Amino acid sequence: MLGGMGREPLVPPTLLQRPFTVAEARQAGLRRWHLKGASWTRLTRGTYVSKRLASDPFQRLDAARNRLPSDAAFSGLTAAWLHGIDVPPCEPIEATVPKTCGVSARAGILIHRSELAGDVVQVRGMRATSIARTLSDLSARLGTVEAVVLVDAALHGRLIQLDTLGSWVASNRRRRGIACLRRAIGLAEPATESPMESRLRMLLVLAGLPRPKVQARIYDASGRFAGRLDLYYESHRLGIEYDGNLHRTALVEDNRRQNRLHSAGVTLLRFTAADVLGNPQSVIAQVRNALVPAKAQLRRPPMA
Repeated sequence: MLGGMGREPLVPPTLLQRPFTVAEARQAGLRRWHLKGASWTRLTRGTYVSKRLASDPFQRLDAARNRLPSDAAFSGLTAAWLHGIDVPPCEPIEATVPKTCGVSARAGILIHRSELAGDVVQVRGMRATSIARTLSDLSARLGTVEAVVLVDAALHGRLIQLDTLGSWVASNRRRRGIACLRRAIGLAEPATESPMESRLRMLLVLAGLPRPKVQARIYDASGRFAGRLDLYYESHRLGIEYDGNLHRTALVEDNRRQNRLHSAGVTLLRFTAADVLGNPQSVIAQVRNALVPAKAQLRRPPMA
């Protein structure tokens, strides 16, 4: 008995490269009960994949594509991932179909209905909304901070140029939610290197603090390079950094860098994800206090 106890499971090589349907499994010599074995993972109704490929988002998208009409396009976070932005692409998988399309709901796929004319491109062999359309759709629903995070990532990754994105907005000024993308563009900083740096910057800016420089290069009095700062208030010689895992794994060099910045006259504040996401008011207060001239702080009346 194939796949029975004490025998190697039947694993046809033709089914190891991509998702497959029950019909394709039968053609390869498997029966439906074989698919309940440890070698296979059920992706969606009637679609399976080798266990070794199941964790690959691209394989899940390949399976989803086969369940969508030909005029559909991946959109939202799924499209953003296909374009190269580091977001979860399959929680759930998102796709957009034209309003006139009669497609019904699909398990595991969030279906949006909207016109797609001119906004569909081929990305990694799959139909997806263009990067500009993708940013517009996401900006309209995610809020200002996360919209800026995505625009920063797209610009930093050179997925689109700032003037090109601005031109797209101008050509689609009547699109629902376009004002959200326009605002995100105005707050974007292409030099930003990580989502948490974007969130830290936006925390300060939306609190009414001055807009800091991004990825500023600092030199000491002798003209020697001291380091590069995530955020920098030049008039106050105040540097602000997001302290992620990279800092912790390079502690010795990071300490040397901090010493060089201190010698160059820079005051440095460092914050973690727990600070930015869990205690934002403390972050704002510390930066605001650091931006107040020392004399003004001395004049403050004592707290009751």
